[in-house]
Amino acid sequence: MKNKYLFMASMDVEPNKQQVFDDVYDTEHVPYLSAVPGVISIARFQTEPLRIAIGGEIKNIVIDDQPKHTAIYEIESPEVLISSEWSNAVERGSWPTEVRPFTKNRKHILLGVNEKQ
Repeated sequence: MKNKYLFMASMDVEPNKQQVFDDVYDTEHVPYLSAVPGVISIARFQTEPLRIAIGGEIKNIVIDDQPKHTAIYEIESPEVLISSEWSNAVERGSWPTEVRPFTKNRKHILLGVNEKQ
């Protein structure tokens, strides 16, 4: 990893708003946030069933109430998330009115690289 911080934003969206969610995320939200100084990259993911070999057996891993959608932002520092540029970008376009009100089960996590590695 090139940088030391990953910010993850996870959420579910009301089923009847899925297409709007995808369109706005891809055409507005990601481009606006990508332009914020200190944002290196953004990738979107969907939760998938997890089967993994642990201790010599195959296990199904289920995390209760795990949101379906997760965006991972590679950022230069935690200060990116409280900058005026970030604050402005998250309020641009259709996101605040056409998407955010229809999301639920939102979770936000900031990860930093363990400096001892």
